[in-house]
Amino acid sequence: MFKTTVQNLLDEALKERSDLFLIDFNVNEANHIKIILDGDNGVLVEDCMFISRAIEHNLDREEQDFSLEVMSAGAASPLVDKRQYKKHISRTLAVKTSTEKLEGVLAEATEETIRLEWKAREPKPVGKGKVTVKKQANVAYKDIVEAKVMIKF
Repeated sequence: MFKTTVQNLLDEALKERSDLFLIDFNVNEANHIKIILDGDNGVLVEDCMFISRAIEHNLDREEQDFSLEVMSAGAASPLVDKRQYKKHISRTLAVKTSTEKLEGVLAEATEETIRLEWKAREPKPVGKGKVTVKKQANVAYKDIVEAKVMIKF
């Protein structure tokens, strides 16, 4: 009952802010509410405050004791929503499927697949030495086990 009420309040708040989307939502047995958000343009502290207030101001602490935690998805968190891929176009991703591990620049994110591009050194077709070759791979979202943005300093 309590979780449903919180979920409804969260859904209403996210309708108001269509640039934000839900990554994870959990209410444990001690009524600790944990919400992880992401946004098409990132998530600011003000965005977390907006969602927090939309929930907290509509719940009665006299009726139900709870704690509330609203945060953004971390920079090193795996990508779980298709909308996250679109905002990371031109960044380097590490993608793990059930059969292979790929690392490359996210060139495209469609409704069904992503396209990674990278350069590789391969032996020359004729003669000694190596040549740099541009490679690419299309990966369906359903085949992705885990995808993370590679942070480079």
